[in-house]
Amino acid sequence: MDWVLVRYLVISDIHANLEALEATLAAAASGYDKVLMLGDLVGYGADPNAVIDRVRELPLAAVIRGNHDKVAAGIESTDGFNFVARAAVTWTATALTPPHLEWLTALPAGPLAIDDAIEICHGTPYDEDVYVFDDMDAFQSIRASTRALCLYGHTHVPAVFRLIDGSAPGDAHRDPSLDLLGPTGGPRFKVQLEEDARFLVNCGAVGQPRDGDPRASYGIVDTTAGLLTISRVEYDIPAAQRKIIAAGLPDILARRLSVGR
Repeated sequence: MDWVLVRYLVISDIHANLEALEATLAAAASGYDKVLMLGDLVGYGADPNAVIDRVRELPLAAVIRGNHDKVAAGIESTDGFNFVARAAVTWTATALTPPHLEWLTALPAGPLAIDDAIEICHGTPYDEDVYVFDDMDAFQSIRASTRALCLYGHTHVPAVFRLIDGSAPGDAHRDPSLDLLGPTGGPRFKVQLEEDARFLVNCGAVGQPRDGDPRASYGIVDTTAGLLTISRVEYDIPAAQRKIIAAGLPDILARRLSVGR
């Protein structure tokens, strides 16, 4: 891989959860140079304006939109959303100030190439709204990607897929092999980014994990070491829940934060 030597903080699916974002940034402090934000800054949570402000303060290498960002900005309708998501994004659209709405509306779609080795998307490289649910989705996504490492979000579930497909030098006689490497459930999961492989990685959701672990999830890509680390961090869930209830948002959005679902 032709890496640009930098350490990227990878965050996605904050969903207006300021407490989770602040805990993530505190845990990752001094461990990164630039930030890659993979979409869905808003929706579900009670702090859309504050989250946008906090993200804009960061040393951003790139930020792309997610499906909730698009709907909150009025770019797309709520037709594909369930009742709870529709109620939350409708509230979000009214809570956003005009400057925050303007900034959100201008976010680019993925996929977006960061350098010769990394690209980012919200859903998949071939459709920003499609989910990666299984091996076939992962295989199609890796095949559609243009870089050795494709970082995605959208599912709120951390996952590291590795494909060795015979396309790298010296691999001409190897059969394609797709593996789900992890994470394995601990507070930190490390993956060496081998030269002869391609990777599709979801570093998890900052603001609304859905893998049964309520801790915020984020990643660090250290291109100097060819190493990717997915980490979990506890945050003040009760504070985020109180804000959701006080805003009049559906109470299930508060309850689900406790169980990571």
